[in-house]
Amino acid sequence: MTIRSRLRSTLLALLPIALLPLMACGGNEGKVTLLLTDAPGDDIRTAVVTISEIYLKGGDGEGGRVVLRDTPATVSLLELANSTSELVSDAVVPNGDYSELRFVITGGYIEVANADGASTVFASSADYAGLPAGTQVDGQLHMPSFGTSGLKVKFSEKLTIEGEQKVLLVDFDVGQSFGKEAGNAGKWVMHPVIKAAEVTASGSIRVTADTAPTVTLPVVDGHQVTLGDFNAVMTNDAGSSERLALTDEDGDGTYEAVFKFLIPGTFTVHLEPPSYVSASTTPDQPVTVEVGSGRDVANHFTITGATQQ
Repeated sequence: MTIRSRLRSTLLALLPIALLPLMACGGNEGKVTLLLTDAPGDDIRTAVVTISEIYLKGGDGEGGRVVLRDTPATVSLLELANSTSELVSDAVVPNGDYSELRFVITGGYIEVANADGASTVFASSADYAGLPAGTQVDGQLHMPSFGTSGLKVKFSEKLTIEGEQKVLLVDFDVGQSFGKEAGNAGKWVMHPVIKAAEVTASGSIRVTADTAPTVTLPVVDGHQVTLGDFNAVMTNDAGSSERLALTDEDGDGTYEAVFKFLIPGTFTVHLEPPSYVSASTTPDQPVTVEVGSGRDVANHFTITGATQQ
């Protein structure tokens, strides 16, 4: 897959929030807030899903099921790059242990980049309400059972509610969650890869870069290349990559990009020069990064050589 260019935005406006009937939280209840973020997709230009219900499994609720939200929300997953959206806020939940979170997904569509630069749209149905007006649907997006039994998000350890506020971060890996059905060019299948963690356990990677004193970046077609023409690229352990442009907001000559709201794990980072420049760095690239609970991990690169290609 070719790596797509990502939307760079600040925190999204909050989606409409549907809560359980709020009652005073006594000793047998706690509260849960749910945030949704996204890991990147490569040649997927748009990915939209409608989440009609969110609930927890386990605990002492009816049938082990505690509904957190039952008002539909249509979410553009790619717009969550490097940000979060709040789907549930302070939902009252009985104390207990919960083994999984479920999303009932009743529709969706993706727009996929083609080799010729055009795009193809695959939707759960031709009349899916989340489609922009006038969109031509070219094929089917198959979403097996997600509208009935729901999409299961298992916790690495049971979620324990004991009267305190729990904030969950759910990471929806777009690049790993949609794939073309083998032998069927007219159908894509949604097979979500998502992780969940308490948001207090999320981390970030801060990439900074400068040039060595002896290095001058080239002038290409009258344009003086700067580090602002470079991207920082982060790749997760599933192979999905996200790029952010380097910026120098304070003008001190050191450029940076920050990848936020990361589920702890192993990542690699590297600098990507513009296509017309070849560059070398210290340290060598890529660099493997371990993001721990609540950590902001810093990685600095120095450009030690740069020539026009």
